[in-house]
Amino acid sequence: MELAHSLLLNEEALKRIPDAKKPVFIFEWMRFLDKVLVAAQKSDIKEKQKTLVKQLTNQISESPGPPTRKLLARCLAVLFSVGDTFDLFDTINKCNDLIKTKDDSPSYLPTKLTAICCIGAMYEKLGRMVGRSFEETVQLLIKALRNAESQGRCEVMQTLQKVIVGMGSAATGCHKDIYKATKGCMADRVMSVRVAAAQCMYSLVQEASFMTTTELDSVSSLCLRALDGSNYDVRCAVGKLLGHLFATSLIPKQHATGKKKQVTLDYLLDMLSTGFLKANSGFLKSEMLSGAGQVNREIRVGVTHAYVEFVKCMGGTWMERNISSLLKHVLYLLANPKATPTHVDAVYARKCVQFILRTLIGSLLGEKAQIAAAKEISQHIIKAMNAVSPEAMLDSTHAEMISGQHVLVSALHELGCIVQTLGTSASPLVSEPQTGIIDPVVSVLLHPSPSARLAAAWCLRSITIALPSELTPLIDRCMESMEKLRSSPEAVSGYSYAIAALLGGVYKCPLGIPHSKGKKIFSMAEDLLKTATKDSRLSVQKTQCGWLLLGAIMTLGPPVVKHHLPRMLLLWRNAFPKNKQEMDSEKARGDAFTWQVTLEGRAGALCAMDSFIRYCRELVTEDVIRRLIIPLECALTMLQQIPAMIKTHGTQLKASAAMVRLRLYQVMFLLPPDQYEVAYNHVLRELVAEFTLTDNPSNTTTSLLRSMCHVDDSIILGSWLQETDHKPIEDQLQPNSASGSGAIEHDGAALYRRCPANEHIPGPLPLGVNVIDNSVKLFGIVFQHVPHKHRLQMLQHFTECIKHASKSRQQAVQMNIFTAVLCALKCLADSKSGFGHSEVRKAAVQLVLGALNSPSPILRCAAGEALGRIAQVMEDGRFIAELSQYSFDKLNSARDVVTRTGHSLALGCLHRYVGGMGSGQHLNTSVSILLALAQDNTSPVVQVWALHALGLIADSGGPMFRGYIEPTLSLVLNLLLSVPPSNVDVHQCLGKCLSALITSIGPELQSNTNSIAAARLYCLVCCAIMQDHHDSLVQAEAISCLQQLHMFAPRHVNLTTLVPHLCETLNSSHLLLRRAAVACLRQLSQREASEISEHALTLISDKDDPKNRGKIIITETGLEGALFELLDRETDNKLCKDVHDTIISMLHSLAAENLTRWFTLLKDVLAASISDSSSPDANEAGAGDKEEDDDDVAQITIAEKEDTHPSVAPRWPTRVFATDCLQKIISDCESKTVAHFDLAIARDMRETHGKGDYLVLHLTELVRVAFIAATSDSDQLRLAGLATLQKVINNFSMIADPEVPGHVILEQYQAQVGAALRPAFAPNAPSDVTAAACQVCSTWIGSGVAHDLNDLRRVHQLLVSSLEKLKLGRHKASLYSESATTMEKLAVLQAWAEVYIVAIQKEHDHGNTDDKSRSEDDFGEIESQGESLLSLVQPELVSLSKHWLCVLKDQVYLSLPSDYSNSLPNEGGTYYAPDTADTVRPIYKRSWPPILYAVSLWLNECGFGNFPLEYTGGEPPANHASSVTEGPPANMQNEEVNTDRFHLLLGIAVEAMCSPTSIQPLETVNMCLKSVFVLLDKPWPRSRLGKKQTLAVELLNVLHRLLLTRESLATHQLVLDCTKQILRSALENLEEQKVKDSEFKVQSGHQVSLSVFGEGGENGKIEAGQSVVFATLEVCLCGLIRQMPELNPNLPTTGFPLRQMKLSDEACHLVASIINAIAELPGLCSFAGSISILPTILYLTTGVIREAASLSLQSPLQEPITVALETLTTFCACPYVSDPRSCDHWSRLLQSAIATVLDFSKADAEKDKPGIDEKTLLLALSVFLLNCDDDITGNPQLKQGLIEAFQTAWMSKNNRVKLMCVQKLTSIFQKMERKKATPYIRQCAPLIIEWLGGVGQNKPANQDGLQLVIDSIAMLETLVAIAEDSTNACCHGNHLSNFSF
Repeated sequence: MELAHSLLLNEEALKRIPDAKKPVFIFEWMRFLDKVLVAAQKSDIKEKQKTLVKQLTNQISESPGPPTRKLLARCLAVLFSVGDTFDLFDTINKCNDLIKTKDDSPSYLPTKLTAICCIGAMYEKLGRMVGRSFEETVQLLIKALRNAESQGRCEVMQTLQKVIVGMGSAATGCHKDIYKATKGCMADRVMSVRVAAAQCMYSLVQEASFMTTTELDSVSSLCLRALDGSNYDVRCAVGKLLGHLFATSLIPKQHATGKKKQVTLDYLLDMLSTGFLKANSGFLKSEMLSGAGQVNREIRVGVTHAYVEFVKCMGGTWMERNISSLLKHVLYLLANPKATPTHVDAVYARKCVQFILRTLIGSLLGEKAQIAAAKEISQHIIKAMNAVSPEAMLDSTHAEMISGQHVLVSALHELGCIVQTLGTSASPLVSEPQTGIIDPVVSVLLHPSPSARLAAAWCLRSITIALPSELTPLIDRCMESMEKLRSSPEAVSGYSYAIAALLGGVYKCPLGIPHSKGKKIFSMAEDLLKTATKDSRLSVQKTQCGWLLLGAIMTLGPPVVKHHLPRMLLLWRNAFPKNKQEMDSEKARGDAFTWQVTLEGRAGALCAMDSFIRYCRELVTEDVIRRLIIPLECALTMLQQIPAMIKTHGTQLKASAAMVRLRLYQVMFLLPPDQYEVAYNHVLRELVAEFTLTDNPSNTTTSLLRSMCHVDDSIILGSWLQETDHKPIEDQLQPNSASGSGAIEHDGAALYRRCPANEHIPGPLPLGVNVIDNSVKLFGIVFQHVPHKHRLQMLQHFTECIKHASKSRQQAVQMNIFTAVLCALKCLADSKSGFGHSEVRKAAVQLVLGALNSPSPILRCAAGEALGRIAQVMEDGRFIAELSQYSFDKLNSARDVVTRTGHSLALGCLHRYVGGMGSGQHLNTSVSILLALAQDNTSPVVQVWALHALGLIADSGGPMFRGYIEPTLSLVLNLLLSVPPSNVDVHQCLGKCLSALITSIGPELQSNTNSIAAARLYCLVCCAIMQDHHDSLVQAEAISCLQQLHMFAPRHVNLTTLVPHLCETLNSSHLLLRRAAVACLRQLSQREASEISEHALTLISDKDDPKNRGKIIITETGLEGALFELLDRETDNKLCKDVHDTIISMLHSLAAENLTRWFTLLKDVLAASISDSSSPDANEAGAGDKEEDDDDVAQITIAEKEDTHPSVAPRWPTRVFATDCLQKIISDCESKTVAHFDLAIARDMRETHGKGDYLVLHLTELVRVAFIAATSDSDQLRLAGLATLQKVINNFSMIADPEVPGHVILEQYQAQVGAALRPAFAPNAPSDVTAAACQVCSTWIGSGVAHDLNDLRRVHQLLVSSLEKLKLGRHKASLYSESATTMEKLAVLQAWAEVYIVAIQKEHDHGNTDDKSRSEDDFGEIESQGESLLSLVQPELVSLSKHWLCVLKDQVYLSLPSDYSNSLPNEGGTYYAPDTADTVRPIYKRSWPPILYAVSLWLNECGFGNFPLEYTGGEPPANHASSVTEGPPANMQNEEVNTDRFHLLLGIAVEAMCSPTSIQPLETVNMCLKSVFVLLDKPWPRSRLGKKQTLAVELLNVLHRLLLTRESLATHQLVLDCTKQILRSALENLEEQKVKDSEFKVQSGHQVSLSVFGEGGENGKIEAGQSVVFATLEVCLCGLIRQMPELNPNLPTTGFPLRQMKLSDEACHLVASIINAIAELPGLCSFAGSISILPTILYLTTGVIREAASLSLQSPLQEPITVALETLTTFCACPYVSDPRSCDHWSRLLQSAIATVLDFSKADAEKDKPGIDEKTLLLALSVFLLNCDDDITGNPQLKQGLIEAFQTAWMSKNNRVKLMCVQKLTSIFQKMERKKATPYIRQCAPLIIEWLGGVGQNKPANQDGLQLVIDSIAMLETLVAIAEDSTNACCHGNHLSNFSF
């Protein structure tokens, strides 16, 4: 195919290739030509143009396929536009001649179509360059249109449209002719022709003025006829035409001539409403007067499209101005009885009106305009309520009430949607008393229509979800109103609906409602049920509403429901008869009304039960289920009696009885089936009778059949319409489905149930459909549990039902049965259960095979799915072979479409569910048959089903399918090149099949073998063809295939063309296409973010260009800006998530390097919220400027052109996401260069390297953006802004300002920070916002940014004001739940705790620098007139400490295991209510660690001794900030108070440190360790710990566990610090015991002996688990081994030498701390105990020396070595060395230590002993020699080893080692006794003296050498000083004479 890539067609190569591949070669050549013509040089084209034109025109006669002819036409048009036009007219004439030809044979059709297509492309591209030839062409096309078949008519329409577009006003003379020709095609029986005609009309409207004047009515009438019997594409096209037509007629023409009557808006809206109401009549006056016709749903949906398109064409500005008229018109469409002749039509009409309002208001209006629209809707609600007459209020069937209720329902729906979209930005709608929306909505609760009351209730729920602060007041208001109007049925019903809806929305309000509301509502509901029988007029309403409220209460969850569960169980039990006798007696009495009340009550009870099981799963125990089964069994028994009851009392009970069945099925579906096993027979009998329509005269079908079929089958069922933007209105046109008829009045329980994610309001299906749906679902669950014989009976019964059903009912029964069977098979497959014996299988197959020949496509699809499912659960190869063979035989013999399609899908489904391995033996036959069927051009339907089945086989075949890829791929390409584009379904299936083939090839697409290269090229060609298709689904499949290709072979996908295509696709009107584009961008952004960003920037265009009006275009902000704009337009959750992911991927890859562009983008998004409102200062400034310039512009006045389609400002969810992106940018920069957070470095880099894009340079923008977000009117945005502000403070608080030394750069933003925080502390601020602000306050105060204390006072005062919230008692009425109040109070206390911690640390730091010079400024210190940060906290410390202690006490209670739940206080804790114990645990978990540390610091500062009055039981001071905390009892002594507090704090810390790693974060553990350290930093707490040795041991064990489980060095260091404190407490306790014993013995006259004190006693036994020493050793050993694994004596050997890594400074300090702790241990032991531990501690100490001084390290670790040597010194000087009882053991052990150290110096490569540093060795040996007695070091072997060590050191070539040797020898000579030193003098001194003798000849070359000489001479002087005779002196003199300096 490379030969095709040339400017001219390579005809030689074309001749050589096979005929089958020639079309591909030609297409590939034209594809290359299409790209190269635009980029080629004009001169190159001119040279070859004549030949090229000839080659292209020759191809017209070669019968090219649709994609080729389209490409051919484009190439010709581009060729003449970039080259010469000499041959243009000849080409046009040739095309005209081909069109004139009267050959109507099928073989000539492609040629004619190609000629028509080429004509159109040339006229569109060249326009007026073609002269007046268009007149002849137009007449030829119109003439050809008369006898053309569908493809020809479609092509002619498209060409005429191109002529209109290309020629513009030059073709005015032909417009009338074209219009007349197009009129006939508008009602063509072929839908693609209608679409083309509508598009031609659209272009005609733009150019021909008569379309909007004289022909306005005619065109409008024509559009209505086109909508009759239309499909989705026609409705979209005609709706767009009609909207554009009306918009064009309304907008005055600038150059219009002549007088004509201006069309008014009212006239146009009336015309649209006539089409909406008289859907199958026209707009002509004669047709309007006749008024004939019934509602045609297709036309009504099409007119709905037109409404939307009309307003979109007029623009957002026009809509804002005309919102009142528009709302009035659209809403009052529903007031006309003709729009709502039946209930179903009323629902459908409401859906259309709601779609119009939601689409227009939601997309065209900004937030301010939406608020205005909401106010306008509120006024319409008031008018509608005022219009209801008293007669209508009393009669719910009154015509006035019926017509007005639908207006109210739609208005309330839109109002709720607007408010919910606005979120907390909608607060002006409730805060302004004159225009408030709540009163009008509440007034509708008294409307006589239930649907209006339900809509009002849902609207209130939407309002409270958006504005959570209104939730509790509205509940109170409804409860009060209901109490006042208890005698009104409407009031009871309406206010109950409202309360139920409000309770159902609580889950979306994180702050919740007070628990007391649930209790009050429960009591109210119970009261309604109890009083229901007292007044028959209210019985039904009270019964319904009582149970409705109970069901709503269940949504509040277990914390609320568990207290009411016993009463609920009693209510459920009493709602049903207790036994059969009661049931029989009940049946014998009562009339129809009594039974209606009874049935409503039981349905309500079952509904509440369903809600309980659904939302309180934790409470549904086996015991509760057992008690629920009893009323369920009664209900099941009652169902059998209902038919007789209805027969006796009339059909008015049917609805109530159906509701009982529905509720029963719903409850049983949620319960485990084995719980009602005994009732299987009754249940199945009812279920089967239900969905087989045994007792149902209507042909009701289930809505679940499509969902039971596989999601991939949507392509043959057309259910892809569910994935369009028009789903709400298109649903009503779907056959055999009730999906479009959902309305909230069908099931009141929907008020409190969860609403689906993409729906604004729940739409329960009609009761009849809903009952069948739930019976089907329950059948699927129960079927798997029944015996095989019952399964057989049911399947046989199904067959009989279908056979005996009348023709009109058969399809409905069959659909229901197949849905039930599919549901059962799904459940069997999910549970891995078998299907049954052969008889069951035979019955099932017989049932299914009969439906494969059904004329209904959905039944054939269901039958194929069922066949595959049966094969899946059977797992029998023989059975699968039989099924496959049966389908083979049918496909080979049958010729009808139905059989071929059904059995094709059956083969595909068999392969789908058994996989390639399970059906491998049939693969060849299946593929062969399907390939043949897919080429059946006579039946596109067969092609669609065969291709779909082929795709399923390719998708599931795996490696088995590899041999069939080439023929399948060739088939796909050939069909794409030949199938007419009007056969859209075929093209869609080809796309799915191609996708499966790409997946099947997989990563091998990267290879370059001939077969793979050819396959890859074919795939790319297929994608190119589909990309150029007009259908959106085909284009979406093309993008999906390219996405797969990019995943497997990224370098073969051309991003240069793909990315611009994806960017343009973002403007598509089709949701599936936008989804595909964004999903592809999401994948690309993860791998090539930089490339796609660059490619997108090539598309930069002007936003003010009229062509770009209303479009998403690429501007300077690049693709990221376009995606942000897309977020504001999209409502689809999946698409928005992909957009988020794409932006985040690009952010992580690009933001850190392109900060300016990203900050510009994010700043624009966030600043949009304030850009609409200008400040007064700005206005005044503008006025001044205007006055100054008035003189200059007095004579010139130019009116600026108004923007009719302004871009909508980013909405609050987008702004929240932008703020989150800002935080991610900061986080990304943290891992990049340090210049991002250093102003000096950033400026230097900018000046020296030209790189100036560093985060610190954008600090002003960061603070501004955070400020804007934190002060917005959206709570979510405020939270995001506060989080960003905190991140900014954390990252920039320590960055110095190079221009102002001693200050940080954040100091200049103190005013902004204070202003950003202030609104969060307002009295009406939500708890979560205040809590977040408290955290920012503490961070800001603790950051040390402010130097002057006065600068902190603003923020400090905010924290002080927050203390007022602590004064409010726990039981004070609140808008939010008790847990929200807890969160707020704990946030305040946590913030103060963090500030206090920082204040204490600064105070200590300040104290440490008091003795230093004050000549320089202390950076970071807060000083103001002698005050410090602590002085700000001190006034509140008394009350704060008490609150902190209460929080810790609460935490203790809440941390108890569930087994101790009964131990919790009945009244709750200080800050939590008993009902909220479960919900507040996470809040306490976040807050208590800093509070624990703060309390520890406070007690440390008080020294456990200074007790204010309130802490000893006295009265609190007057300014005490709490009325809920209590001090200790008055009779408690200080000692007891201290002890309790000590154990409280220590217990909390230990409990947290004992928790698993996954539960407690590292920060919490570190905070606990700090608290323990501080707690033990005073004598009193240490004395308490020292007296309780078991407590100390337990604490050490916990610390040991932390060392094992935590990796942080900081944590390890804190563990060691705490260990030292524990040792300190033990040592102090031991000293105290010794002193007391000594005093006692002195007084009693006994001999004082202290050595028996300490662990070990006289026998030296150290017991594990009871010994502090042992526990400490465990900690120390673990800590050392974590840093130096070689110290582990049990370290397993791997055969490889361990390469020791150098420890960090922190690790070295940790090791040193451990050795320091070890040094303390002998002091804790008795003489015998010290002997027991000495081997261990010597091993560890010497081991540290070995590892720290190892020669394998580059340099010794000085700190551990130093501390280890000090420890050895301590051991050598220990009193136990000289104690007669222990001296022998100590001496031997110290000798062993000396020998060990000596052994360390001997390197041995074979034993992996590198040896130790010689200097360290000398230091260690010197320690022993200088501090041990001669009994220890005098051992001959040791002595010899010591001497040899010094001799070896002296022989070293390293002068520094020699220097160390001399220095240590000098010390030994000076400090040791002469007798002990003599051997060392004799053995070592001569060597040094001898060396000195040669110094005169070898003078020292460096400083080290000179120092060595000096120290050697000093050693000689020492020897002289200690000499005893003159001989030594002579010797000394002789040697000196040899020196010459």
